[in-house]
Amino acid sequence: MFTGLVECKGRVVWRRRTHGGAAIRIAAPFASELEQGESVSVNGVCQTVVRSDGTAFEVDAVAQTLSVTTMGELVSGGEVNLERALRMGDRLGGHMVAGHVDGVARVLELRSDRNGTRLMLELPTPLLRYVVARGSIAVDGVSLTVAEVAGERVTVALIPETLRATLAGSYRPGIRVNIETDLLARYQEKLIEGRGEASGPPNSDESAGGLTEKRLRELGFMG
Repeated sequence: MFTGLVECKGRVVWRRRTHGGAAIRIAAPFASELEQGESVSVNGVCQTVVRSDGTAFEVDAVAQTLSVTTMGELVSGGEVNLERALRMGDRLGGHMVAGHVDGVARVLELRSDRNGTRLMLELPTPLLRYVVARGSIAVDGVSLTVAEVAGERVTVALIPETLRATLAGSYRPGIRVNIETDLLARYQEKLIEGRGEASGPPNSDESAGGLTEKRLRELGFMG
């Protein structure tokens, strides 16, 4: 589990094709602190450390990961957003991010004006139902607040620190980025879909997963 608060940018040392996907070596400031088996978010994709030393760590990206994320587009010398997994007791400064990318979006525009900087993205249609204004979304692993949704266009606001510390400052039209929608939205959909399969008696307030409709309304997930 991650927070979407990128710790630093790393740099791809090399990417090599393997029988099951690709092996990727990434230089990172915290590489010496990593142990084999730890999880690291690489551009929003949860990856397992297979090797590490004082300057870099290595991960094995399977074919499925390469097909549904931008991991297959990484090149030597390219930068990536990095975040180590959340530890028990850490502050959750962003939002809950699993590192399980839902799809890839296309950058339409990065616009700066007197009101700040806004990033406009074109999202795959199936993901739009999970995105709402003032909700959360992870773009290349960065926790961002949705400013506006208009058709397939989703706009997020960027502060100067995000532009400086992440890849967002280098985005240009046409670039593809990894998208993870809000976990709570996906769980809510699953709970509602499962209402017809709930084990409780007819007219029971119980829904699949153990959360009641009353409690979902209290949390603001249902009207």
